Parts: sequence; structure tokens; C-alpha cells
Amino acid sequence: MAHVAVIGSGLMGSGIAQVAAVGGWDVLLVDADKGALERADAAVRKSLDRFAAKGRITAEDAEAARARIWRTTDVEQAAKAEIVVEAVFERVDVKQEVFRKLSAICAPETVLATNTSAIPITEIASAASHPERVVGTHFFSPVPMMQLCELVRGLHTSDAALDAARAFAESAGKTCVVVNRDVAGFATTRLICAFINEAASLVEDGVISAEDLDTACRLGFGHPMGPLATADLTGIDVITHATENIYEDTADPKFFPPALLRRMVASGAIGRKSGKGFFDYAELSTGLWTTRTARAEARAVRRTSGVSCRSAEARASSR
Repeated sequence: MAHVAVIGSGLMGSGIAQVAAVGGWDVLLVDADKGALERADAAVRKSLDRFAAKGRITAEDAEAARARIWRTTDVEQAAKAEIVVEAVFERVDVKQEVFRKLSAICAPETVLATNTSAIPITEIASAASHPERVVGTHFFSPVPMMQLCELVRGLHTSDAALDAARAFAESAGKTCVVVNRDVAGFATTRLICAFINEAASLVEDGVISAEDLDTACRLGFGHPMGPLATADLTGIDVITHATENIYEDTADPKFFPPALLRRMVASGAIGRKSGKGFFDYAELSTGLWTTRTARAEARAVRRTSGVSCRSAEARASSR
């Protein structure tokens, strides 16, 4: 049985652990915070149960996947893994410290992957004793639902490391694209951050409302979800932090986060996870999505992820 270690048990780490386990990997989920590991276990259990209830996997497969995930606070237990995926906080110094530890305990042939949406892989790999085995694996949130994995080749990344990362991601059910030049934000994050920045600026300047802007993008461009709903789903704090990282690396003014985004982060209005962002999600937990945008989002999530949102959409339509 193949072994993977995932470092960090937050939203991304627990999601990566889940899809790896469903793909047949034995997974070691590592976090210094025992409480975070317990929350991750509950989140994975809930997610797998939901997938089983919707018929995407069998109840037996859900239970088998759950049993393949082991949790520990001891990072040294990751030493025996064939591939290690780091999914800690999106800060270069934090990630570099993880790679220093992994370099000290893992075999030279172990592939070390970093799940980052914006930080250059070469910068993270500079802390590793073997930078050629470091590769970017940018999974998308929520990991169990989103199909893409953006593979990023650092300056020293070997073909073998890239191939191993691709095999891992594909075994976890993902479709991969490869970024061959290691720039801050890679390809997808640069695109979405520039798009969201301009959308937020238009709303801030009073040119158009948030709801009408997203409606225009869905109906005019055929996008399944507007940029502001995407920001809410991803987390406005995450988007703003990624944009700041790209701006620091490029000094390109289109990546300087507009004042509206910075104020929203400061006030805690950071999207779905806080109950409010560009749109109001205060009643999301009860299924009462109250706007035209929310109903369209329900349809968009169903189309792009394969997860049924019929019940939420029906409840929204009945209001």
C-alpha cells in the first residue's frame, strides 16, 4: 500500500488527506495541534458521509477511506512516506521551517510537495537539502469537490518529482495542469486575483452592484460562478493574502488589493466561512439561500463539482 503524509490538518490538509484515502493511499495526517486533528477527523467523516449519501461513493468505500487516515502530532512519523504534502499556513517562513524538518527526516528520494496558491516553489525549496525533489501541488478548495490540481515546477524540480506528484494527484481523482515557470501566483491564482481585484474595484467605485457584476459574468461570459462569489467561497482573507504575495514579488499595481478587500478582511467579513462577504450567508447552515446569486451558485456548484445542490436550490427558490 502506498503511503503519503500530509502536514497540516486544516481545510486544505484534511481535504487532501480525504481524496488520497479515497484514492487508495494510506494517509498520515500530521499537525502539532491535537485539537486541529480532531476537527479534521470530524470534517472528513462528515464529508465522506455526505458523499456516500449522494451516491458518489459507497458507504463501504467511505468507511475504508476513513480507516486509511492516521493522525499524529509527531512529524517524524512522516519519514517513511513515499510522498509528503505540506499544507500549512500560507506563509513562506512557516513552510520553509516544515521543509527543513522534512529534509532532516525523509529519505533523499522522498518527494516533497507544497500546497501553495501563490508562493514561488523555488523560495520554499531553498530550505530543503534536496530542492530537486520539491514540487508544487496546488489543490483547490474545497479539495474533495474541485477537480483541478495545478502542478508547479520550481527552478530545481526534477522530472521524477513532477511525475510522482502527477501520479499522486491523478490517483486522488484530480486533473493536472503543469506550470513550467515558477512565478508568484503561478497561472490560476494570478488570473483569479487580477479578476477579483478589478471586480472589487468596480463595486467599491459604485460602478455596479456585487450581485449584478456576478450576474453579468455568469450570463455574459458563461462563467459558472461570478468572481465575487468565488472570492466568498475561497475566502476573502485567502484571496487578499495571495494577492499581496504576488504584488510583493512583481510590484505590478494590478495585484495591489483594493481598499474594499482590505477593509472586509479587517472587519471579519471574509466570505462563506464567516457568514458574510460580498453576499450574505448567515442562513446558509439552514439551507435558506436568499438571493438570485445564491440560487445560481447552487446550480454552478452542481455543474462544476458533480455534487447535487437541488435541495438548497429548491429551498432558495421557495422564499
